[in-house]
Amino acid sequence: MSNPGTLDGVLAPVLTPFTNTLMPHLPLFVGLARHLMGQGLGLAPFGTTSEGNSLGVAEKVELLDALVGAGLDMGRVMPGTGCCALSDSVALTSHAVKRGCGGVLMLPPFYYKNPSEDGLFAAFAEVIERVGDDRLRLYLYHFPQQSQIPITHGLIERLLAAYPATVVGIKDSSGDLANMETMCRAYPGFKVFSGTERFILPVMRAGGAGCISANANIHGPAMLDLWRRWQEPEAERLQADLGVFRAIMEGMPLIAALKALTARRTGEYGWRRVRPPLVALAPEAEIQLVERLGQAGIVL
Repeated sequence: MSNPGTLDGVLAPVLTPFTNTLMPHLPLFVGLARHLMGQGLGLAPFGTTSEGNSLGVAEKVELLDALVGAGLDMGRVMPGTGCCALSDSVALTSHAVKRGCGGVLMLPPFYYKNPSEDGLFAAFAEVIERVGDDRLRLYLYHFPQQSQIPITHGLIERLLAAYPATVVGIKDSSGDLANMETMCRAYPGFKVFSGTERFILPVMRAGGAGCISANANIHGPAMLDLWRRWQEPEAERLQADLGVFRAIMEGMPLIAALKALTARRTGEYGWRRVRPPLVALAPEAEIQLVERLGQAGIVL
């Protein structure tokens, strides 16, 4: 198991279930969170996989409070709190800190394109200053394909210089392994998480902290096994095995596919629901996905 109360290892970006009126389904959410944490995984709710930008601030607060009420180890939770509105980012981040979360994962404000480095620094600095809590541990979220706003090395260096005890790491979902390796080596003590299980082994070899991958909702134990054993002779084979699952899932609309697999695993049909503009996985596509996983020897 990853260390209790810490945010190293493998974190699952927890899927968000919805009722038939498309409101967050708290019992299913808590059930999945407990299942994932019971496997030794940390939790990273309200990011891309969680449909986080389709959820309002009040909904995220309610979901976070449900985890607290369930008695889960909040030191192993890294909720996404980066919003376009400064006040929303501050409110969510403050609530996460007060609820004992081990850290927060923060997108840059992503609506206005081509912002200056000065502007992005100010955006993160304003959140940190307004939260004003020494317990805050902020992880940057670098996902330029989705946000269109990259987290540059220059920005990281400025934030580390200004807030060395607060800005402590990054999730890199760019798919750029060289960027991850460079950050691991350039910023000692800065926790670098790969956004794909394809790179767990090379990132750990470069000095990284672990992985935060959508597929951990289904395939997390295999990722955690590699993270634990990355220095063993079997590591290359374990990494290759993870690539098989990843390749199958990359041929599908990822969130809808993960929800369909979760519905099959749990027997709860409601897991198939997504919020518009996403659409649920078509039944024929779900059957094909399960068949491909079975052919690869992967059992849910």
